Parts: sequence; structure tokens; C-alpha cells
Amino acid sequence: MPYRGRFAPSPTGPLHFGSLAAAIGSCLDARAAGGSWLLRIEDVDTPRMVEGAAEAMLRTLERLGFAWDGAVEYQSRRTAHYLAAFERLKLAGRVFACACSRREVADSGLGPDGAPRYPGTCRRGLAPGRQARAWRLQVEPGQVCFDDDLQGRICQDLAAEVGDFVVLRADGCFAYQLAAVVDDAAQGVTHVVRGADLIDSTPRQIFLQQQLGLPRPAYLHLPAAVNAAGEKLSKQTRAAAIDGQRPQAALLAALKFLGQQPPQALAEAALDDVWRWAIMHWNRDALPRCRSAAAPAGY
Repeated sequence: MPYRGRFAPSPTGPLHFGSLAAAIGSCLDARAAGGSWLLRIEDVDTPRMVEGAAEAMLRTLERLGFAWDGAVEYQSRRTAHYLAAFERLKLAGRVFACACSRREVADSGLGPDGAPRYPGTCRRGLAPGRQARAWRLQVEPGQVCFDDDLQGRICQDLAAEVGDFVVLRADGCFAYQLAAVVDDAAQGVTHVVRGADLIDSTPRQIFLQQQLGLPRPAYLHLPAAVNAAGEKLSKQTRAAAIDGQRPQAALLAALKFLGQQPPQALAEAALDDVWRWAIMHWNRDALPRCRSAAAPAGY
């Protein structure tokens, strides 16, 4: 099956170095394999979206020399597809209404990783006087495992570590897990290359794929870029925006972060030459086998 990769950023702010590393890693992996590379804007979480951020991201990617195949996909325009998948789960008896607030879930217990674990409070129906807030997917005991192409064997017992997870939120938005799974299948994505900050989401997405009868892509989780305090680069940690006026410098920094070894002469080369070298010399074996790494100075 021909390689189809994708980059799927959330427009919650400007493109920062962590997103750039994921973008170039996913793009080069696809191009080096002779495959296609798609661009999807994951704006399903509408309360978190920033006005104009998607357009700004696209402009920055273009200035950096990225070229994607086909039209840009926007999750905000695909609600009907998520609803159809949700109705399939509902018809199969796999989802249930939940009245619990985030505070109630947080107070009920934690999983092995310290994150809140849903204890199954509403699995058998809502308590008298309680109204549904969200809809959750019922999980099963036992490990969900996959072999990550960089990080190795990853296993998670959803029942013990996560609990039944939300697929339709209290605010009416479909959850990221459901939207990503539906879209990857619809776009024929065969390889998901993204930051390791999302690796813990993968078992939930695989479980959803199983429930919906969707194909499982191959996964490769790149190191997530963190700041000096060890925090993932994001809008919340005030990550600096990528300077689209210095594309060669940004691309070379991202390549080095991913363990590639671009010659210093490329700093003065034409942008097309940087991309040509990067595709020809893309080396999966050189990728750092860690879940996070410090972003270079200045980013």
C-alpha cells in the first residue's frame, strides 16, 4: 500500500519549534518513502482555537518550503462524519452517558501515570437526579499494544490506567481521539509520524479503530521538544513562534534536533537545496530514541 503520511496541528497559537520538528519529521519520512503527505488542521476543539492561527500556520509552513498533497482538511467541517461514527458506537452499545464533572473524576482516583482515571461511575446508568454531560466509550480489561517504529513496544491497560474515555464532550465537541481516528481512516493514512507527547493517546485510538472496524496505521513517535524547565513547547509555556523569514535556519535546527546531520554549508544554500538534501539523506536510524529532548537555544 502506498505511503500516506500527514501533519495535523491544532491552531491554538503560532507554529513553534515542537510543531516544526513534527512537521518536518512526518514530511521527510513520507517523501523519502516516495509517498504523499497530507495537511490537516485539527480545530475540532473549538473553545481552544485562536482566531487566525490556522492561516498563520499555513503561511509559515509555505515560507519554510513545505508542500502538501491535495487540499488542506479542516476538522471543524467534518462534524457529520464524527457523528456517524459516534452513532455506530452507540448502536453497538459501546458508549454511555456520563454525568461526572472533571473535578469528580479527578477526585475519584489516579492511574499509574498520575493522570485521573475514570472509575466507571455511570457505566450502569445515571444516578437519580443527575443529567448527562458527556458520552464515554466503554473499555475492556487487558493491554492494548503496538510496536512504535522508534520507541519500541508500547502497552497500556486502558481499564486500569485510563478508564472509559470521553468521545463526545459536555460542550458538544467530539473528542480528539475520535476525530483523529475517523480522519486518518477517511484520508487513507498509512503512517502516523508525530510527537511523543501523543504516544499515550495511541492505545485509545487503536481501541477506537478496533471498535469501528478501521485500519491501524503504523506509528512513529518523535521526541517532543521541551524548554529549559522540561515543559513541552506550547502556547501555555509561551513557546516562541517560528520565524518564517529565516527558513533555512529553522529547518536546519529541526533536522539537527531529529538527529540528522546537515552540512553547515546548507545555512547559505537555497531553500530548495535544503529540502533536496533533507529528503535524500533522511535517516530513521539516526532519530533520538527518547520521548522528549531540549529544543535548541533560541526556540
